[in-house]
Amino acid sequence: MARLTRRAAILSAAGGAAVAAAPALAATPPAKPSAKAAVSRWPAAPGDMSLGDPQAPIHVVEYLSLACPHCAHFHADVFPAFKAKYIDTGLVYFTLRELLTAPAQVAAAGFLMARCKGDATTYFRIVDQVFRSQSRWQQGNIKPLFVEIAKGNGMTEAQFEACLEDEKGNAALEGRLKYAVETDKVTGTPTFFVNGTMLNNQEVPSLADLDAAIAKAGKGKR
Repeated sequence: MARLTRRAAILSAAGGAAVAAAPALAATPPAKPSAKAAVSRWPAAPGDMSLGDPQAPIHVVEYLSLACPHCAHFHADVFPAFKAKYIDTGLVYFTLRELLTAPAQVAAAGFLMARCKGDATTYFRIVDQVFRSQSRWQQGNIKPLFVEIAKGNGMTEAQFEACLEDEKGNAALEGRLKYAVETDKVTGTPTFFVNGTMLNNQEVPSLADLDAAIAKAGKGKR
């Protein structure tokens, strides 16, 4: 795959979740999410969604936007092999954190929908399905695609609409965006951290890039 330069800049947290209430807008199975009761050795951010063993020696964090085509390419072309090599084998605890890139309404609506049922399994499945729907996005037809995804995950259209308009859900998304910008200093998507160290974010990482970062972080950890 050709190297992809990352140019998806995030939008300000203040312009983020509040727009989500205006929804005019055969996947690789995700790894089994960690049990909620499991205690992680790694520090958590608000609303983290994670896969794998929380006691794994390596923690990989990806900041992504559901409107980011580079993120979609990574999850289609790199993530399946990364998951099989590291997450499924217990070597990596993998965490997704959320950001909004243009169109912010679409990215926010996707995240709110993914969290609507409140469980990690549905969250990762919807994230995957939203990414795969990007090739079908055209102005004015995105909301029907999202309703289709919602219904395929056991929601009615009314429940989907309610999720987008939920004040607590929007406030929680605002908090996650604020953490990303103010605490982790993230400026675009996708952005990766390996054991707390931010990777070069000018290009979408290949599996070889992640191999190298994990090997470096893993010295003395295993």
